[in-house]
Amino acid sequence: MRTLALHWVPVTAGSASNRMLAAMAAASSPPGHITDIGHHQADIDAFLRPRPIAALYGVGPATAATLARHGLHTIGTVADTPLLTLQRLLGSTAGRDLHTHARGHDPRPVAPHSPNPSLSAHRLFSQDELDPDQHRRALLSIAEQLGSQLRQRRGVCRTLTLIVRYADRTSTTKSRTLTEANSHSTALARAAYDLHATYGLERARVRAIALRVHGLSPSEHAHHQLTLDPADDKARRIEAAADRARARFGLAAVKPAALIRELGTRTPSA
Repeated sequence: MRTLALHWVPVTAGSASNRMLAAMAAASSPPGHITDIGHHQADIDAFLRPRPIAALYGVGPATAATLARHGLHTIGTVADTPLLTLQRLLGSTAGRDLHTHARGHDPRPVAPHSPNPSLSAHRLFSQDELDPDQHRRALLSIAEQLGSQLRQRRGVCRTLTLIVRYADRTSTTKSRTLTEANSHSTALARAAYDLHATYGLERARVRAIALRVHGLSPSEHAHHQLTLDPADDKARRIEAAADRARARFGLAAVKPAALIRELGTRTPSA
């Protein structure tokens, strides 16, 4: 309720005996509600068995399609399927994991203060955007945000993923491994530009753009390849100064000149 009142963000919550069930309970809850799954097997079965197999943790579209071709449409039907049958369909490890999850078991421990495995941010355009320059401005804005978050956490990332969502609600996803793990906003933006160029978006109606960084690790474990380019060292010093200004005066205190205008808005022509 406080989150909704202060930030206008509706929150759902789920509680259960393990991580998988708690996440599924939260996903099935309407905004502002809490779903609790009892600890007894009968309560777990009542929640899990009627649900479509695609709702189960670890089941993607390809796995769901494979199971559907063999008449396995719900979690209950998968739970009743012999383990060897699932392993013949999906492979030894995937079949065993699916067999375990369909019965409501998840051996993963709960680590209360473990770091996030990834960070993500997105920009939603105010209209279907065809202008590649607007796409690049959105990428620059997101890279600045993610880079700042990584540096605040004293972390670095190894992989960058770009997701482009179109006006027809379809999307395209591509990933790239960075040459070195870092949190430098300029490096993230450059990698995002390179990924965006591979899409070949000619007059594509883009609704939203998102970036996700993976492979997070502490910055003290990262290595930076020294260069003889003074511009690189200068950019990093400027970035450190900008971070200090943002910490004191707010996130909007310093931003690239290209982001002075709000994303998704246009200046009227004279």
